[in-house]
Amino acid sequence: MSKLVSPSITIAFTERGTTAITRGERGIVALVLKGTRQQTFKVISISDIPTGVLSEENEQYIKDVLVGYSYTPKHVIVYVMPTTEDMSKAYKDMMQYFEGEKFTYMAIPSVKTDSKVQDVATWVKKQRGEHKLIKVILPETAGDNEGIINWCSALYRTKDKALTPEQGTARIAGLLAGTGLNVSGTYASLKDFVDVSRLTKTEQDEAVGSGKLIAIWDGEKVKLNRAVTSLTTTENKGDSFKKIKLVETMDMIEDDIRRVIADFYIGKFSNTYDNKCLLITAINTYFTSLANDGVLNVGQCQIDIDSQRQWLKAQDKKVLLDDGSEKAVEDCNDTEIKRANTGSHVFLKAVVSLMDAIEDVDLKIAV
Repeated sequence: MSKLVSPSITIAFTERGTTAITRGERGIVALVLKGTRQQTFKVISISDIPTGVLSEENEQYIKDVLVGYSYTPKHVIVYVMPTTEDMSKAYKDMMQYFEGEKFTYMAIPSVKTDSKVQDVATWVKKQRGEHKLIKVILPETAGDNEGIINWCSALYRTKDKALTPEQGTARIAGLLAGTGLNVSGTYASLKDFVDVSRLTKTEQDEAVGSGKLIAIWDGEKVKLNRAVTSLTTTENKGDSFKKIKLVETMDMIEDDIRRVIADFYIGKFSNTYDNKCLLITAINTYFTSLANDGVLNVGQCQIDIDSQRQWLKAQDKKVLLDDGSEKAVEDCNDTEIKRANTGSHVFLKAVVSLMDAIEDVDLKIAV
């Protein structure tokens, strides 16, 4: 007899080609600052920033996040770490705190100074492996992971006042958290800055190709180049995982479906074929709503017959058919496998076509 464990929800994306749910709210930024004492608070607008508590620099980081892009981030969870000799404990406490909080992007404007870049990168990878789909903006960090954004540009507030890549992570977290799902951060304007560390076209292309998120000067304004994650190794993942927009869409879909299954299905329905169909209908309705919003091209969920057949074989029992007769698994057709009793397990699969934003235009003009 197998040992029982907690109920499980396993949702996995594989990129096709190399092979009634509502959309959840996104756009929450976790901003980690350093101060005289540990404290946390939520900020929705500038008026929520406590007065006389934070340094001018820390207040500005919060304001940077709130600029956003298409819209202002839903809110900012500000976590102030005490400045201490034992920064390892401070970071450990911070990460433990955020394991219990819901957020989309994290920024720590002192992470490189604190020599904690790799600790945070490792933690984010672990969280994503456990289905907490967070992302972090890290300065000049080749994370090779879709959850790590490798920010590599210096931004100038004035001609003589620049933010290092480390200090600029707050602004980028706010911009990405404030980017609508039907648009991309690519070429997003950073109107609050007057210049950027400049690269040649060749250097820009090399940076983007190596998983670096950079800003450029287009002759009139500062704007992001292509909005990419730090992922460069795509042996087990497709190119979709290199684009921040598409990763955000995949993360949202998994979060939304996982939340609804946990809240409204697990333990709430008998595991009959009809009830499995109810869940499939809900997921497909959700996919349709995303397609209508321009987030997906198309999506389709159905029972995973191959996985269900494999599970039934492992039970070493015959399948009880609707007419009361029994049949060996290997003799059952797909319909019989689809309707078979699978205990507490539901095996589903889905194919989705993600909708990208316009980023590459080829135009031939004849005169």
